Amino acid sequence: MKDDANPRYLDATAKVEDRIEDLMSRMTLEDKVYQMCQYVGLEHMKHAEKNITQEELDKNDALGFYPGVLSDSVGRLAEAGKIGSFLHVVTPEEANYLQELAQKSPLKIPLLIGIDAIHGNGLVSGSTIYPSPISQAATFADDLIKEGSRQTALEMRANGMHWSFTPNIDVLRDPRWGRTGETYGEDPYLVGNMGIASINGLQSDDFSGNESVIACAKHLIAGSSSINGLNASPTDVSKRTLFEIFLPPYRRAVQEANVFSIMAAHNEVAGMPGHMDKFMMNDLMRNRWGFDGFYVSDWNDVSRIALWHHVAKDFKQSIEFSVNAGMDMNMHGPVFDKHLIELVNEGKVDEARVNYACRELLEVKFKLGLFENPFVDIEKSKEVNFTEAHQDNALEQARRAIVLQKNKNNALPLAEKGNGKTIFITGPNANNQTTLGDWVSPQPEENVVTMVEGISEIAETNGYNINYFDSGDRSKEITPENINKASQQAETADIIVLVLGENSFRHDWGRKTTGENIDRATLKLSGNQMKLADKMFELKKPVIVVYVSGSPIAEPWLEQRAAAVLNTWESGAFAGQATAEILFGKINPSGKLPLTIPRSVGQLQMVYNHKPTAYIHKYNTEKKVPLHPFGFGLSYSKFQLSAPKVSKADFAGIDDIIEVTVQVSNKGKMDGEEVVQLYIRDDISSYTRPVKELKGYKRVAVKAGETKQVTIPITAESLAMYDADYNFVVEPGTFTIMIGNSSSDKDLKKIIISVKEKITLDKNR
Repeated sequence: MKDDANPRYLDATAKVEDRIEDLMSRMTLEDKVYQMCQYVGLEHMKHAEKNITQEELDKNDALGFYPGVLSDSVGRLAEAGKIGSFLHVVTPEEANYLQELAQKSPLKIPLLIGIDAIHGNGLVSGSTIYPSPISQAATFADDLIKEGSRQTALEMRANGMHWSFTPNIDVLRDPRWGRTGETYGEDPYLVGNMGIASINGLQSDDFSGNESVIACAKHLIAGSSSINGLNASPTDVSKRTLFEIFLPPYRRAVQEANVFSIMAAHNEVAGMPGHMDKFMMNDLMRNRWGFDGFYVSDWNDVSRIALWHHVAKDFKQSIEFSVNAGMDMNMHGPVFDKHLIELVNEGKVDEARVNYACRELLEVKFKLGLFENPFVDIEKSKEVNFTEAHQDNALEQARRAIVLQKNKNNALPLAEKGNGKTIFITGPNANNQTTLGDWVSPQPEENVVTMVEGISEIAETNGYNINYFDSGDRSKEITPENINKASQQAETADIIVLVLGENSFRHDWGRKTTGENIDRATLKLSGNQMKLADKMFELKKPVIVVYVSGSPIAEPWLEQRAAAVLNTWESGAFAGQATAEILFGKINPSGKLPLTIPRSVGQLQMVYNHKPTAYIHKYNTEKKVPLHPFGFGLSYSKFQLSAPKVSKADFAGIDDIIEVTVQVSNKGKMDGEEVVQLYIRDDISSYTRPVKELKGYKRVAVKAGETKQVTIPITAESLAMYDADYNFVVEPGTFTIMIGNSSSDKDLKKIIISVKEKITLDKNR
């Protein structure tokens, strides 16, 4: 018998399972469906209504409102308990207001507030902005990323947010894709490790309490390999490629990190839209791999089953297909609830599906402690945002992310004493917030160190003069007149620093050149940047190129002429400081490329883990080697790796481990860090396998003149592949073990191990 005066679900001492059962026993079908409904925040709605038209809504994934539905009406829905979640709520004041509305509802179920906190809680002003995911991947420092994610969770909770739509664990296969900067690169193992670090940092052990949030692995599946490089375009890859390349990070996110939400993808794969893919969402992820959380749609993508993919006749049928396939929450807007209730009553959707979704969503709210206190202390949010410890982590990530791609005749580091020399700085990304990357709102100027500010701080202290010229604040604004002015000013300089690249800053949509829904038809620099560079090279002075871009830049002729090239990616709030520290030798560069940089767009697809026949023949007008290989990155030190040794030559069973050991010597004059990388090739296999696959890495600090031993384990999973029936097995035979400091053959040393008998791993793999 229910106790209506003191309901069990409001008893904080009761077990979560019992609280869920009690609450669901009090809920109607309608109440349960409402928990599956998400809306954009009220302030976001008001802003969107003023800035986009109803006609633009369908293709706009950044702004949203509901034609004919005013923000006040949405507020009343929350007050009636008819909304389960909000997104794009970016102030603690609005978060509290919405929770106040929900507390007026009959069952007082709190709201789950989600936000795109991709690399820091970037849509909230005053947050710590960490380097973007592609930058984080370049660190090869899992623990550093985990700690940054934990700090992000603290800032989110302090501001009233509970759910981060990250990590993006799409494995990159086409760098034309504007969302390259959101990914962790092209390697499934590295992407998986970074994804796990992010999830573990955000969720902690089980996301309980008021210091954790839930993570969201996205986007299921393979949108990073569309047929033309465009976001949401079809993907057409084989089942084997899905299992070998795109799915491993998802399996690991579920089985190793217990990620509690997954977002489906905009795209179709082989004709099946991601938002109605029952095999992927239910049969594979839930039934085989044990996913025990909930699915959320991407922006309006349930409706797009009909509108874009044309495999349903209308929104109602789209909902039927999606929910039956496993979808648990609709992002976003009205009508979903009405249609879903009708579908259940018509027998087209089993109520058990609604019960499952509701149960998972309530579990989140109970574990996060929202039933006890859904509100936040607004003053505390100011204390938690951008703390010194968070700044330190963001800076350290930036330092380790930056990749030195060229250093001709040791042009870097610059001399410690300037002796009155002049450094001329120009370029579209030199003195603005493009260093922050996508999914970030404009931040307080005092929280961001631009390239000009960072370089000036150290240079002027060391006796250099700085001359900065704004040749165009964005690449699209570099004019011939300004190029000539830049050339005139640079004539008297001793050193030129060119800060080039792209702009993914989402609140600068008209001037974006990469980022979400701004894809690239070329990997060359946009606008007149190369004309600006050409003018600088004509002056016959040392030119240091600094790239700021979440997408790779393929400009061989530029790099051939440059004295040095630093790829800083989008290295966050302290990009300018970290870059300057490397330019002047205060920090030894140690970042490594998490993707292959091709020489031109014509080489695509170009990845290091290609199949054996990828380069049998030649291109007519292009080389078949990349501009820079995966895993590459120079240092101011000279690291020497010994030939690898193994603890034994034969791998004997499912629980066996072989340890690979290498000696790392720093032959240079500067202390530094090296990333030791271990690759494996299955020499003869029943299905073709990549020429090499990353299966381990370790970042190690080695002082000048010192030697350190590094050991990396090989497990059964390191050697496994999917057989004809998609069982995860290790086939008997030999495996070539390669160890070095990049994926390039010339940087790798080899040793062979053997497997005598077939090993079948857990069937849930």
